[in-house]
Amino acid sequence: MQNLLPPTLIGSDTNQKRREILDYFRNGYALFESLFDLLADDEVFYRQSEPTRHPMIFYFGHTAAFYVNKLMLVGLIERRINPHFESIFAIGVDEMAWDDMSDPHHGWPEVAQVRSYRAKVRSLVESLIETLPLSLPIKEEDPFWVILMGCEHERIHIETSSVLHRQMPLEWVRQDARFTPCAQSGVAPFNDFVRIEAGVAELGKGREHHLYGWDNEYGMAHKEVAAFEMTRFLISNGEFLPFVEEGGYETMRFWDEEGRRFLELRSAKHPVFWVREGSAWKLRVLDRLIEMPPDWPVEVNYLEAMAYCRYRGEREGTPYRLMGEAEWMRLRDHCNLDDVPQLDASAFNLNLEHFASPSPVNRFTCKGIGDVMGNVWQWTQSPIEGFEGFAPHPLYDDFSTPTFDGKHNLMKGGSFMSTGNELMRFSRYAFRRHFYQHAGFRMLKGAAVSFDTDIYESDALVAQYCAFQWGEEYFDVENFAVKCARLAIGYTLDIPVARALDLGCATGRASFELARHFESVTGIDFSARFIAVATRMQEQGEIVYERLEEGVISSVQRRSLEELSLLHVREKVQFWQGDACNLKPQFMGYNLIMATNLIDRLYDPALFLNTIHERLEGEGILVLTSPYTWLEEYTPKERWIGGYVDEQGAEVRTLEGLKALLLSHFELLDTHDVPFVIRESARKFQHSIAQMSVWKKLKIEN
Repeated sequence: MQNLLPPTLIGSDTNQKRREILDYFRNGYALFESLFDLLADDEVFYRQSEPTRHPMIFYFGHTAAFYVNKLMLVGLIERRINPHFESIFAIGVDEMAWDDMSDPHHGWPEVAQVRSYRAKVRSLVESLIETLPLSLPIKEEDPFWVILMGCEHERIHIETSSVLHRQMPLEWVRQDARFTPCAQSGVAPFNDFVRIEAGVAELGKGREHHLYGWDNEYGMAHKEVAAFEMTRFLISNGEFLPFVEEGGYETMRFWDEEGRRFLELRSAKHPVFWVREGSAWKLRVLDRLIEMPPDWPVEVNYLEAMAYCRYRGEREGTPYRLMGEAEWMRLRDHCNLDDVPQLDASAFNLNLEHFASPSPVNRFTCKGIGDVMGNVWQWTQSPIEGFEGFAPHPLYDDFSTPTFDGKHNLMKGGSFMSTGNELMRFSRYAFRRHFYQHAGFRMLKGAAVSFDTDIYESDALVAQYCAFQWGEEYFDVENFAVKCARLAIGYTLDIPVARALDLGCATGRASFELARHFESVTGIDFSARFIAVATRMQEQGEIVYERLEEGVISSVQRRSLEELSLLHVREKVQFWQGDACNLKPQFMGYNLIMATNLIDRLYDPALFLNTIHERLEGEGILVLTSPYTWLEEYTPKERWIGGYVDEQGAEVRTLEGLKALLLSHFELLDTHDVPFVIRESARKFQHSIAQMSVWKKLKIEN
């Protein structure tokens, strides 16, 4: 299958650009589905390649559901294709603490149903590409940006799903001529060191760039890079073999603390794709087992790569490390490589241009250096972080920010399976250090660099919410999260207190406060940026965030569960990322649901309110708060439930709108005004008043 290079955002002919995008969409959609043709039968779709990942049926539905969820969010479609599918296939791919890997929570649909769903999504997207307004250049706020986001998201999953396929038992897959591995192998070449001269690495790109980008690619970063010496080729299977056979996986001095945890959890004795048969090693490729090719790059995770560097360093008396992101960019510039669309992808083992597997490390060279791009990804020592000017994209704020935790390292250069944005100069992908990808490494001379792992929250909005929920009180106004939880608990004194749901939980303070009274509390927020903070507080018992003082002056603040007498309740709280308008089916059976300052930030508040009673047990309590600041950037005006003048000229207030939607299932118990203060800087504050309305679910008569 021929894979297309990504379309540019520029041009003068909109009809031609539509055709380019349509072809690109169809190409990626078909390639993704063809990968799942490798599964031996439908039963395999319900099996897991590894315990930290979902069954394959999730990934098969996920990329299609992604299109619908983003199109709904931006208002390009008004109706979902299948709300249930778009809930269960929505989130859960990178082993985040809030990912749901528990199979019993899901009633996975039949494969045929998902195939039918994918066909409907394909027709929808094709229709939108043919009819949506298009102007050039395409900008981040344009409708076609959402389409391109879906295209690139699917191409990421082409690669990550292929990695999961390689980890399946061989009897779960079947051979397919469309995914033929390289037939060339031989003795591992001598791997000497080459010198790359000092220079400046340009790492970030501007918003005007002519190619689609993920949010972490934008911003400014120019780094002075000293001259360095690196291996001419990627480390090969043949080079890595002595490390395995000399007991490298059992020699703890080669592994750091994180590496030793990995060894303990995985019981790893060799690279994941290596298979021992008698006295011989074989290599698992996508759909078959082949004789071990000594001259192909070894594929390992970051922890294994660093252990090998320590092993070689000890043996040779020279410290070795992995390259950094800036050094990889200097290597790329040294070879004068073009960017898409001028990039000659056929000159590298990329884009499935040649093989559906790695190839010899000296097969594709540039200025005598092997695999500057392609073959397998190259691990770097650089944890991913945002550049100056970074801002998460509002449609996909959980693409990058959850990885800015010091636990995800960048990989550069792409692999044989990489397509789309992964081929671009400024692309940046990072994975947890124990994750497997089609990834290897080359060594640099020099001691490993230490990075600051004391991550503090500097995202301006998230840091502000940290201060709002966890920081000081001002002007004698009680902490809003604490007060809302206290008031809500007051209405539950005569009902069971088994489970509470905190919707729009932000950084989690109210969830912990509810756990003082409830046996179990679920905190859900749409923003992964907020959930990451709440989860960090639960796991570590502490958060660190940046508080603006004035101008560019800020201070670092620490808050802990212990100082707030909440340490004893943290095991009772769970945090999840989710869409309040389309929650997953397992979020049911609550005695209290509290949704604070949420309804005027939903894309369809009526959809949320019309079904929320189904998630309450018995005569459960619903608590809503909102300052009723309706804005079209969050909610289309035709979906406001208050704050507007109707066709007869009557003013419609939000409380009346709430009554119209809720009184068929609830009794209104009470309303309160709840003031709150948000600190913007040392001398600037927002003072607002939310209305709290308290609703009791009506008793169902038999």
